[in-house]
Amino acid sequence: MITIALSKGRIFEETLPLLKAAGITAAEDPESSRKLILSTNRDDVRLIIVRASDVPTYVQYGAADIGVAGKDVLYEHGGAGLYQPLDLNIARCRMMVAVRDDFDYEAAVRQGARLRVATKYVQTAREHFAAKGVHVDLIKLYGSMELGPLVGLSDVIVDLVSSGNTLKANHLKAVEHIADISSRLVVNQAALKLKRDVIQPMLDAFAGAIIK
Repeated sequence: MITIALSKGRIFEETLPLLKAAGITAAEDPESSRKLILSTNRDDVRLIIVRASDVPTYVQYGAADIGVAGKDVLYEHGGAGLYQPLDLNIARCRMMVAVRDDFDYEAAVRQGARLRVATKYVQTAREHFAAKGVHVDLIKLYGSMELGPLVGLSDVIVDLVSSGNTLKANHLKAVEHIADISSRLVVNQAALKLKRDVIQPMLDAFAGAIIK
C-alpha cells in the first residue's frame, strides 16, 4: 500500500492533474467528505488528508510514503529525513515582509530599531532578519497575520502573499521579498528504497506532468 499525504484546498486541487497523470483518482472529494483516509481507483494507493503543516511529519515518520508540501512548510520543518525530488510548480506564491501603509520600514531598519514581527513562519523570519542584522522579537500567530500591525501587536508581518489583495484591503504593503514559494513532492527515504518499483513510476509520471 502506498499512502499519499495531502492537505485540503489549493494544494489538493492543483495536485489532482498530477495524480491523474500517474493513473490515480480519489474516490471522494475531501472538501465534501469528512473522511481523513480516502481510497482511490487503485487498490494499492490511498490518500490521507492532513493539515498542510503536518505533511512533512507524516512522511518523515513513515505514516505516509509520499506527500505534497509547500516550500514554506518545508523551511519550517527543516526537511529532515525527506527526499525532495520534484518542485511541482503548483500553489505558487511569495514569502514577504509586510507593514502598515504608513510605516517607514527602511528607516526603521536603517536606524537599528528592534522590530516586533508577527508570523507563523518563525524559523524563516528568524533567519531572514538575522542575515540582515536586524534585531527582532518574534510573535507566533496561526492566522490573520494582517491584524498584527493594525492593532499594535507587531510592526511587521512575515507571510505568504499571492495576489496582494488581502494586504491592500487591510492597508498594508509588502516591502521585502524573502522567497518564492511553490509546492514540492516529498518522499520517505526508507519507502523509496523498499517500494521503489511502485513509487518510481509515480515520480516519473508526476515529473512528466509538471507545467513549467
